[in-house]
Amino acid sequence: MGVKTVITLADLLQSLEITSLEASKDGVMDSVYFLNDDRVLKIFETASEEAVKEELKLLLHCESLPIAKPMGEALRICGKPALIYQRCQGKSLKSAEIGEIREIGMFMREFHTFTATLESSNERLFEKSRLEQMIEEANIEIFDTLLKKIDLTLRNDGIIHGDLFLDNALFERERLSCVIDFTQACNGDFLFDLAVAGLSWCDSDEKTVALLESYGTTLTLEAFQPYREYATLFYSVNRYLNGGNYQELLEKLR
Repeated sequence: MGVKTVITLADLLQSLEITSLEASKDGVMDSVYFLNDDRVLKIFETASEEAVKEELKLLLHCESLPIAKPMGEALRICGKPALIYQRCQGKSLKSAEIGEIREIGMFMREFHTFTATLESSNERLFEKSRLEQMIEEANIEIFDTLLKKIDLTLRNDGIIHGDLFLDNALFERERLSCVIDFTQACNGDFLFDLAVAGLSWCDSDEKTVALLESYGTTLTLEAFQPYREYATLFYSVNRYLNGGNYQELLEKLR
């Protein structure tokens, strides 16, 4: 955990007026620094410069929503793309109650309304063809068997977040204050996006119903099930390939 790209003030442009850096200890994929004046610096370790510019464009398009607020254009620091954001208030949850799940459902409805007409140049990370490639790379028979059992055709509804797990949303006084980490945002199926959120927000059918209702869909649990299965399988394979704990998700499918 923590930053991967270690920097000092000497690595930053004087025009940024940064006088102190505090490295985050919670980083997983990217390097995050808290700055002296309620700003946050994020150095993208794997995302391309084009992908970072796509995130910036998306965040500006949706700036009226409770999302990370970029401050200025994309930068290059130590040869890597970077963005500076206004620091979000609030904390992420360890588990979610019905009220918090409804907040996320309403946020996703508004976010998808904003992005329904947009086209991202980012790779469509969650397509079936890409999952098939990931399963081939993993070379685990159960993954392939489970995929063949899922009867689902994904749509291109607009830009999705794709990674709205508990740690990518902040709450303050039981209200959603900020959604962060749009690095994987790309075109995809809105209901798949909702199902990804359900993976960590909903540990019961009651909570899943609350998510669906607050999102504004009349879809039944039965009709939503293939999306839940696909999202669960996708992140099981993803975690396996990245050395994460995939067994818990895999057991849900079994």
